[in-house]
Amino acid sequence: MHGAALPPLPMAFAGSPLDRADHIRVDDAALAGLMNWRARVLLMDGLLPGVDDAGGLVWGSLADVAEDAELVFLGMLDGKAHFAPVPSGGAEGPAYAQPAAWQLMQLLSPPDLAIYGGARSLADWHARHRFCARCGSHTKLVKGGWQRHCDGCGADHFPRTDPVTIMLVEHEDRLLLGRQPRFPPRMYSALAGFVEPGETIEEAVAREIHEEAGVRVRDVRYIASQPWPFPSQLMIGCTSVADDPELTIDKTELEDARWFTRAELEEARAAGEHGTDLLYFPRPFAIAHHLVAWWLDR
Repeated sequence: MHGAALPPLPMAFAGSPLDRADHIRVDDAALAGLMNWRARVLLMDGLLPGVDDAGGLVWGSLADVAEDAELVFLGMLDGKAHFAPVPSGGAEGPAYAQPAAWQLMQLLSPPDLAIYGGARSLADWHARHRFCARCGSHTKLVKGGWQRHCDGCGADHFPRTDPVTIMLVEHEDRLLLGRQPRFPPRMYSALAGFVEPGETIEEAVAREIHEEAGVRVRDVRYIASQPWPFPSQLMIGCTSVADDPELTIDKTELEDARWFTRAELEEARAAGEHGTDLLYFPRPFAIAHHLVAWWLDR
């Protein structure tokens, strides 16, 4: 699978300026030494961050959180340790049912959005994994929040990231895009699906496209990736080629799928947020936007 670099456009949730400082995570004494008056804590209401009048993340100090609060170590920036608190509960419902989170994508700067995305994924995982999956005992946060340990059975648990393929399908200078029932009218995007156990990225791309649209593809290539903190996915952007354009749509997965010409996609991109009578171009915060733009511009 050969990479083909995207243009240097900001990818939402990517490019965090924080130094993850793994050597500090594994050093309890060093980590404790950083939990002082200089430490910065991301002030959050559940999984939503505070945002100031200038549209930036709001940071406080250790004095702004309860003494017994679980804090995850996000990393170092400007010589200061940065932390995020673990909320009492994890995310409720899918990402598209959280309008406040979508608004943040439009408001925060790329560096702040990347910091928040990492903090949200990590804090949400901890909120949903306070009990051991092996024995059911309470677990405790260790290694700065990059692990949980069970004293009951000795099991260690680690934050997970779920790989998801999101892919273009090309046939004779057209692209295949689909829409789910929850999408706004005229909104189409690249097909996507989770990578299953025992499966390569290439196999996942081919399987998902065939399952959802009935199309067989070849020449799968990696293009780019995007962290997606709802709750914690890695979107793996790929492109592929179909020899037969005939569609057999799985209506349990997609409401519709169709082939779009280069001219139709160019017109939708030029129309911006209003779209055309046929199509809304994928939104800039989504990797689908960058993939389709890459295909048009290459």
